[in-house]
Amino acid sequence: MRVAITGASGLIGGALTASLLEDGHSVVHLVRRPPRSGSDPRLEEAEWRAEQGRVDTVALHGTDAVVHLAGAPIGPALWTSRRRAVIRRSRVRGTRTLCRALARMQSPPPRLLSASGMHYYGDTGGTVATEESPPGKGFLARVCRDWEAATRPAEEAGLSVAHMRTAVVLARSGGMLRTLLPLYRAGLGGRLGSGAQYMTWISLTDEVGAIRFLLDRPELTGPVNMCAPEPVSNAAFTEALGRALGRPTILPVPATAMRATLGDFAEETALIDLRARPQRLQEAGYSFVLPTVDSALSDILVRPAPPAGA
Repeated sequence: MRVAITGASGLIGGALTASLLEDGHSVVHLVRRPPRSGSDPRLEEAEWRAEQGRVDTVALHGTDAVVHLAGAPIGPALWTSRRRAVIRRSRVRGTRTLCRALARMQSPPPRLLSASGMHYYGDTGGTVATEESPPGKGFLARVCRDWEAATRPAEEAGLSVAHMRTAVVLARSGGMLRTLLPLYRAGLGGRLGSGAQYMTWISLTDEVGAIRFLLDRPELTGPVNMCAPEPVSNAAFTEALGRALGRPTILPVPATAMRATLGDFAEETALIDLRARPQRLQEAGYSFVLPTVDSALSDILVRPAPPAGA
């Protein structure tokens, strides 16, 4: 296959690129700077500028799929009005720019996997959300809804489009774990708020595996929950991380302190009660490599780290 990727410098994009190249596929990175040539002929770069509405569609001719992962980080940070605008614009405008460009191509890539977020469902209050569940409330839920709607030009042009509603991605090299590990290794970890709130997650291994699975199944369109089959409470995750590191987790962080420091970011991420399951992935036959939080943390923290540059 020849696969184009936006957001390739991020955690998921980098791991997906490595996986595709390892299996002999070729990759085109869509970048926001002048393209550079590298030593690997299977890895190309093409320019796209979402803010200016420009995409180098010439470089996309002959690609089998586009995996759209680009989007500004949501935190951890206080969501000022400016920060909210950046988060929304990077997702909605970027997706719309890409999809309009694909729709104008005479022979566009037949498959588009477009990122979205598990926060589409908002706070589920302990109820298990599936792809059939309605959208929730809150800033991130609205962003996810509009983010997915921005793919409409590609859908109307006949592309097979799936919306990847990704959960918290667990990986040693980035994301939430990279922030937490120094605290937990120092014995300063603890539950957040009451700890009763559910956390929906997925290992980086299974995130990449599920993307590869979707690339091979163009009939799977619409929303797809990218999460492990066993969500856990924040308290259970805290205990599992402490076990994996062999460290105590006895210093809880009060919800009031988190709200005072991070405002709505804390309310819609760390303190949200979000419980979901990957109904469509499981029904289609995807087999999770790391289905439990204990297996994921053991794999991430016990398995030797790859050498630098690998």
